[in-house]
Amino acid sequence: MSEAIQIKTVVQYLEQIAPPVYQESYDNAGLIVGDGNAAVTGVLVCLDSTEAVIEEAKTLGCNLVIAHHPIVFKGLKRLTGRNYVERTIIAAIKNDIAIYASHTNLDNVYQQGVNAQIAAKLGLENTRILAPKAVLKKLVAYATPEQVDALRQQLLQLGAGQVLDTPFSFSTLGVATTAGNSAASIKLEVHFPIASSGAIQGHLAAKGIAYEVIPVEVNHPGIGSGMIGELPKAQNELNFLKKVKSTMQAGCVKHTRLLDKPIKTVAVCGGAGGFLLPSAIAQGADVFITSDYKYHEFFDADGRIVIADIGHYESEQYTIELLQGIVSEKFSTFAAYCTKVNTNPVQYL
Repeated sequence: MSEAIQIKTVVQYLEQIAPPVYQESYDNAGLIVGDGNAAVTGVLVCLDSTEAVIEEAKTLGCNLVIAHHPIVFKGLKRLTGRNYVERTIIAAIKNDIAIYASHTNLDNVYQQGVNAQIAAKLGLENTRILAPKAVLKKLVAYATPEQVDALRQQLLQLGAGQVLDTPFSFSTLGVATTAGNSAASIKLEVHFPIASSGAIQGHLAAKGIAYEVIPVEVNHPGIGSGMIGELPKAQNELNFLKKVKSTMQAGCVKHTRLLDKPIKTVAVCGGAGGFLLPSAIAQGADVFITSDYKYHEFFDADGRIVIADIGHYESEQYTIELLQGIVSEKFSTFAAYCTKVNTNPVQYL
């Protein structure tokens, strides 16, 4: 008989893919409701946790709801059922259903992230992060010549040095002097993402190796907001927008005036991505696909790019199948379902 998988095990796996440290400061990703030690009976994946989703989870026998959007962004002072957030949480607690959210941390990863999913749906090639983040630190470790090769490999396995296309580190031979005694020493330098800080520093401490960590203003090409890539062949503007509407199942596409030139380079950002417009323009995007644009913000295109607002839910809807696929491919002792509840609060005539 297979050993039961605990909720915290699923959470830990998801956070290897999208570490919480990569979420934005305003966010509340993580386990929001529930006991991490409980055994998983089933998983239901959704974009938004609502009362209907909790009821669906109950019907399916799922005790873990994995959502993209956190049901709680700010602290709750009471649980009286006065709004949908409180009612959803009360329903989850009554039915022993945990709620976990993977939000901007999932937005900000290149591999298996929200924007990679959008780019794949639109058929983009040569994709890269639109606005990389400075989430790197520099490690300087001091080892003996006999230790350094093994140490380098151990650090690479823990996530250090994986910034370029191939693993990279730098070594300098020197002399270490303590209490009048001198011995050959090698200074090993390597960059690592902040998500690996705990594992790397814990390993060095356990090995008794002297080290220092230095903050650096270096962007990580695999961590950041939005994505940009190219279409295999340039397309007519209107035809491309019609394809986007169909592919993303958008009720409508709000866009700036067309510029009468072909679309080749495409920038995307699931959810509210207006803050990335300068990056999209600077990198030569012909069109920027995102959501939640306000009236005056459309003027910022200024004839340099086409802005296409396809709707918040529509831009992120494929995150549901992304997360369901991640869970089902890793765990085989319980079922993982995509919700059948359309939680989009926006309707179109």
